[in-house]
Amino acid sequence: MKLSVIAALTFAALISAAHADEADKVRETTKAEADAFNARLYAGTLTDKAYACFVRRYDAEHLARHPKQKVASMKLLVSAETDKEDKQLHNSFRLGFRYRHRSGDFDSSGSCGSHAVLLSEGDEVRMGCGVDCEGGGIEVALSKDNKSAIIRLVQIRVWQNNKPDDEAEQALVAGADDKIFRLDRTDNSECASLVTDRKELAALRHK
Repeated sequence: MKLSVIAALTFAALISAAHADEADKVRETTKAEADAFNARLYAGTLTDKAYACFVRRYDAEHLARHPKQKVASMKLLVSAETDKEDKQLHNSFRLGFRYRHRSGDFDSSGSCGSHAVLLSEGDEVRMGCGVDCEGGGIEVALSKDNKSAIIRLVQIRVWQNNKPDDEAEQALVAGADDKIFRLDRTDNSECASLVTDRKELAALRHK
């Protein structure tokens, strides 16, 4: 099964759970709409490989105003690559974060397919990204000025310090202050810690 199909099925489940009362407000974007969103996401004309990095480190003042927030900092790296078979641009994501009251680096990753999902209420385009094997996922939208990513989640499987899957049956679950995160666009090098493949790391640093 192609990654785009898997991502679509995964995100359909996410949408069902998160927007059960808004089923009539969700539709898949057209190719033109998806292309426009990708151009905004990657800040310009797309090539065969593109990256975008968004980061947020919450200061003491913010955390004091949100005492129930579990996350102290978060990074999001989204990437796009043209598939050799279907010639379409496919998106993927890597998410890294640190908890407020726990030590260690946590991360997650998955596929976002080739299309975004359009919520008709307000016409906000959100890209649905899922983790394999029913690992949950995230929705990624953009601020109007394209300078920030808006991340929404219900639950997503995470790993600690790059431990193998069978040693990291943990999840980041949305709480009162952990449902929506606004991360600021920054240089791709800020997300280098999320990349483990040397060739991809070199490509990221040249973008």
